[in-house]
This record gives sequence, C-alpha cells and structure tokens, in this order.
Amino acid sequence: MSQQNVERVLGQLVTDEGFRHRFVMDPHATLYVVMEAGCELNECEREALLSLDLRMLVRFANSIHPCLQKTDLRGGVK
Repeated sequence: MSQQNVERVLGQLVTDEGFRHRFVMDPHATLYVVMEAGCELNECEREALLSLDLRMLVRFANSIHPCLQKTDLRGGVK
C-alpha cells in the first residue's frame, strides 16, 4: 500500500500545480497535510520525498503535456 501512496504523491507533484507550489514552499507541512488526510508514508518514503530536487521536479512537471496538468488559477510555480 505504501508504494501506491508514494506514486500518488509523486503523480500529484507533477500534475497538480497548486499542490506542487505548496510542496515547494513548505515540503514538511505539505506532507503532513497529505498524511493527515490518510495517505500513509513511512519514514524512509517521507525522507525520500523531502530530498527531491525541487528544481528538477518543477522542470519535469513543466515538460508534462498541459492536458495532463491541473492548473492553479491562483498562480503556481513555473
């Protein structure tokens, strides 16, 4: 089940501009909210997600076709 949750968080990071913006601004708080919502992540998975290169994450997200993106109309990370 945990791998599924990691994939869910990673998928949301690359396709949801608002979520990605919150994660870039405060990764610890964003993961806390995700876990409070019922997404189980063990310590190793949390540390791995927190160690993501945020510039590479944003760069990869920007390479995803727009029809697969959830746009943040409030102005997310570019």
